[in-house]
Amino acid sequence: MKNRRDFIKRSIIGGAFVSGAFPFSSCVETSGESENERGQKDKVVNKPVVISTWNNLKANEAAWEVLNNNGTALDAVEAGVKIPEADPKDRSVGYGGRPDREGKVTLDSCIMDQHSNCGAVAFLEHIKHPISVARMVMEKTPHVMLAGEGALQFALENGFQKENLLTENSEKDWKEWLKTSEYKPVINIENHDTIGMVALDHHGNLSGACTTSGAAYKIRGRVGDSPIIGAGLFVDNEVGAAAATGLGEAVIKVAGTHLVVEFMRQGHSPEEACKLAVERVISKNPNYKDLQVGFLALNKFGEYGGYCIHPGFNCAVYENDKNHIVKMNSAVG
Repeated sequence: MKNRRDFIKRSIIGGAFVSGAFPFSSCVETSGESENERGQKDKVVNKPVVISTWNNLKANEAAWEVLNNNGTALDAVEAGVKIPEADPKDRSVGYGGRPDREGKVTLDSCIMDQHSNCGAVAFLEHIKHPISVARMVMEKTPHVMLAGEGALQFALENGFQKENLLTENSEKDWKEWLKTSEYKPVINIENHDTIGMVALDHHGNLSGACTTSGAAYKIRGRVGDSPIIGAGLFVDNEVGAAAATGLGEAVIKVAGTHLVVEFMRQGHSPEEACKLAVERVISKNPNYKDLQVGFLALNKFGEYGGYCIHPGFNCAVYENDKNHIVKMNSAVG
């Protein structure tokens, strides 16, 4: 009886596959490549390309110099974001960044290459170039992220110099803030606290970097999305790369950049993918009118785009020997 029941069961399952009774049987490709896949193969790749958040034309120039000399996307993004990290006039990244509410400048950074290797540092003090420490974590340790005192110790042991990152202007602003100690970041000013950069090189490979001094006057120890792979930055060399800026907590809640890349994997353009991710952020935050989040994305074909909640989020794009600012569309306004 058992053999007979097994025979009947196998016959029913086999018949179901033949007749298409199982829903997933209709999803199997029987003619090789899909029309979309064939169309994708016919595309001309626009390379190299570098795109960064906000108005970081100088950062793009440094990255483009690497790319234009046949360098890698990984070297390009590191070189690019080091420009605002070292600029005391940039009040939201690295040296000169606004401090936490205790007057300490703490830095977060991450980097990711075409092989899905990644490194990050969080709550790092006294080091001007956290992006280079993050890369060293990626290349010299079995870990992805180091934080706080451990990250500082690692940096010093590997030749980085300890410096005071609190500039006179940032200290003055902090002391003024202490008079009220009111934490209300201004959209597109204190709330744009990141440079995220992604690049496609001559070899057709993608990499990305993200670095920040975090939200001004944050609670000591706060870490946002910038050093978190899949939140502030994500790279998949088969599909594309994405970076985020704005309120890190809102980005973390939806694994923002991973979400953007997955939307591109589904066939959406970079701008459409960013828009869908922004809509997901809005759906999770009833108070979205009081916060800003923006995404930028670059796919494997050198197509780029971005989207944000509120107007005012621009990207800097370097392609075809032209470095220019691109205004991104927004959900509000």
